[in-house]
Amino acid sequence: MFTEAIEAILRDRVTSEAVRAIENGGSVESIWSAIEEAGFLELLTPESAGGAGLSLSAIEPILTAFGRHAVPVPLAQSIAARAVLRDTGVTALAGMTTLAGTCRRHADGSLEAPQVPFGMICDQVLANVDGNLLLLDATRAGREPAGVHGSSCGTLRWLADAVPASLGSNGDEVLRFSAAIHAAAIAGAMDRVFAMTLQYCNDRSQFGKSIGKFQAVQHQLSVMAQHVASAGMASALAFCGPGAVPGRLATAIAKARTSMAVPLIASTAHALHGAIGVTAEYDLQLYTRRLHEWRIADGSETFWNRMVGSAALAREHGTIVDFARTAPYDVAA
Repeated sequence: MFTEAIEAILRDRVTSEAVRAIENGGSVESIWSAIEEAGFLELLTPESAGGAGLSLSAIEPILTAFGRHAVPVPLAQSIAARAVLRDTGVTALAGMTTLAGTCRRHADGSLEAPQVPFGMICDQVLANVDGNLLLLDATRAGREPAGVHGSSCGTLRWLADAVPASLGSNGDEVLRFSAAIHAAAIAGAMDRVFAMTLQYCNDRSQFGKSIGKFQAVQHQLSVMAQHVASAGMASALAFCGPGAVPGRLATAIAKARTSMAVPLIASTAHALHGAIGVTAEYDLQLYTRRLHEWRIADGSETFWNRMVGSAALAREHGTIVDFARTAPYDVAA
């Protein structure tokens, strides 16, 4: 029910024209207010606190939809922030909140949060600082844009007097949730890219028939389909646990698998589209640019594969198949 209702809002408000306008400096208010006023930022908030009380598995299709629509505001991060803050006494968050999975504390007490998603437009940042949970005022930070066309990602820096006290020792949950959100976004964007590519190959004619009927093109489309399906399953894995936040190992597997597929999906989509795929007027680049950005967000596949490999090697018994089948669901993982 919630997924369909949010999808309806996204189809109405998050059009390609709206995304381009925001990338060019336009206001995000229309998209943000539509979700906020409908109460959808409280999807993971318990019913006793006025929220919907959804489980992680129920929220995953919504987070995937955000990626499928290239949502240009931190809706997923704001929803997750409320779940991470559940035991801190912080009951209300005003404005757009994003997540910073890894921050650096300098000797002078200042903080630096590199490559924060939506860091250039957010109002607050829920950050992981050496395992501690901090809620930072983004308006007091110095902001440096990532420099990528259309991206609102940026590096934020706070002086020591702008750094608040820790809210808890669960800062690692921020990294896990942020990585799982990016895995879901990648899965959703890949699904959109594949659909666009398949449609284009069926519509584009050459030598008297659609290029989708050529065997070489069909082979590339089938490989894309396999990776898109695998990314979707990996994304679902990150949100299948019983806890309030994604599990560490399940998140590692999801982020590694989805990030690994990005270069192949993006390059194949552009190869099959030809020159039109890179033009500003065509929607494909709206998604492939984000895929590359989300691939490295919170660590690329290299970072997360190392975590998965260490967990597999730490198991003294069983096969790798047993590990893949059971380890992501272990409470200790």
